[in-house]
Amino acid sequence: MERTLSAEVAGHVDARITVAGWLHTVRALGGLTFALVRDRAGLVQVVTEDDADANLLRDLGAEAVVTVTGRVAREPRAPQGVEIRAEHIEAISAPVGPLPLQINKRELSAGLEAMLDHRALSLRAPAARAVFRVQAEVAASFAEFLAGQGFVGVHTPKLVSAGAESGADLFAVDYFGRPAFLAQSPQCYKQMLVGVFERVFEIAPAYRAEKHDTARHTNEFTSLDFELGFIDSHEDVMAMENAWLVHLAARLRERCAGEFALLEAEIPEVPVRIPRLRLSEVQEAIGLNQGEPDLDPEAERAASAWAKERFGSDFLFVTHYGVEKRPFYAMPDPEDPRLTLSFDLLFRGWEITTGGQRLHRYQDYVEKLTARGLDPAAFDFYLEAFRCALPPHGGLGAGLERITARLLNLRNLREATLFPRDRGRLTP
Repeated sequence: MERTLSAEVAGHVDARITVAGWLHTVRALGGLTFALVRDRAGLVQVVTEDDADANLLRDLGAEAVVTVTGRVAREPRAPQGVEIRAEHIEAISAPVGPLPLQINKRELSAGLEAMLDHRALSLRAPAARAVFRVQAEVAASFAEFLAGQGFVGVHTPKLVSAGAESGADLFAVDYFGRPAFLAQSPQCYKQMLVGVFERVFEIAPAYRAEKHDTARHTNEFTSLDFELGFIDSHEDVMAMENAWLVHLAARLRERCAGEFALLEAEIPEVPVRIPRLRLSEVQEAIGLNQGEPDLDPEAERAASAWAKERFGSDFLFVTHYGVEKRPFYAMPDPEDPRLTLSFDLLFRGWEITTGGQRLHRYQDYVEKLTARGLDPAAFDFYLEAFRCALPPHGGLGAGLERITARLLNLRNLREATLFPRDRGRLTP
């Protein structure tokens, strides 16, 4: 279809053009009828004084699909300072029956559950759509940055024979009469691929069968993963993520300023070197027992608030978590084997990344798996890579939806998930 997008209309003053999209609003004022037409690029104002066209717009109502042909004129009160003075309006399709939600108000009155029940419609709201434009840029920047650093994009299986995290939070499926599971992460595979490409990344779904009901968890999420070989320590992994976040913030300023303005959110300033503190140091700073091997959500919020006040940073790397809270492949700290060379990245109160250095010697894996009551034979496909020798390596996994939610100060992760899957939701 030959058409002009709404964002391009201002460049065609006095020209005759055609736009196409959804009727966002229709209102009559005096002898004129005004409509906002919404397309993928935004909104454009249409005005007509023709009675037939005015009646058509009113009869069609919100969310009808139309084409409008007319001349572009300057109008300072309209979006972009221009409007289309309609010469011809054609109805393409119209809603069948009343709409379940009103999405053309600045403040949507529907609750989150209603918005999720009617996702095909609620995602059309400009504010909702803006969330996922930002999310698309987060994912694109991850791939762009890592490819520029010599990483190879990969696609690993999501049906697996065992869990990468060795936990019980697995979704079991029947695989032609054999037990299988939905993948918790690509961990095993990306480590194996360090032996092939040295540096790999993946953007893909991950599944956790955790029976939680919180604002920061879903059971299916999009994981941003990378793994890199020939590192000196977990510090190299943090440095790589830090550099990506600097790149991401610059990309968001360039491409998503309008979305952040619409959502009244602020693009963070990413330090060239994000503050990095041991878990024990963070616990001391916020007044917690230093013997605990992890931070709970309340402590993560407190740590983030402290980091903002102390360093002026929305980000904080917390390192050296207890060995009992990290997976079997985490590298123990050689100075204190009770701790691991691992980290979490906190961003505005939420943990958005977990990563660290991995074990890379075969015998270490056999000992670790056995100590945790796991049979090394069940991981033979994975351990083969270590029998064939791997270099020191490390990596991370980050939640795309969590990053998006924190960037935009959303209260619930589901607002940053197109079609959430949680304990109670399997549709739409």
